[in-house]
Amino acid sequence: MLLANYSGFVLEAGLDEAGRGCLAGPVFAAAVILPPDFSPRFLNDSKQLSTKRREALRPEICDEAVAWAVGQASEAEISSLNIAQASYLAMHRAVAALAIWPEYLLVDGNRFRPLPGYEHTCVIGGDGLYRHIAAASVLAKTFRDEYMTALAAEFPEYGWEQNAGYPTAQHRDAIRMHGPTPHHRMGFRLL
Repeated sequence: MLLANYSGFVLEAGLDEAGRGCLAGPVFAAAVILPPDFSPRFLNDSKQLSTKRREALRPEICDEAVAWAVGQASEAEISSLNIAQASYLAMHRAVAALAIWPEYLLVDGNRFRPLPGYEHTCVIGGDGLYRHIAAASVLAKTFRDEYMTALAAEFPEYGWEQNAGYPTAQHRDAIRMHGPTPHHRMGFRLL
């Protein structure tokens, strides 16, 4: 069951990322501040939801949230910083893009690079426990999947519209046959 806010602050933003384990594309993160009464029926960790449910929840979250924003870190930033630091950068960008400044940050996972001016708490499995982290999970995943589907039109051999850049057998076979693209994370083990 998804709970209310962690800290008791009304303007608490949930943060989550998508795409850490991918071989291609940026890492995306979302920050979401929800009203206290927001409780859609199927809201959960995006990994526990079907594509259809995630896509149905996205407009509901965007329409009903007090504030939401999505940030990303590029493949070049992932290569120069490492994936963990790039994920934090994407989260910082999402928070900075919020129309309303949150009073507190609740971050999915066990680590976060502190953002000056904000208190935060990390929660392992938070996307399955807190509505605003679950909402951030859904937005990060759907916006990233949409981005990778658009890239797939330019690079159809890699199947990104289906695998979103994750290391599937099909994706690795395509890298073997066609080589990496400018969107591949060259610091990752591609094969």
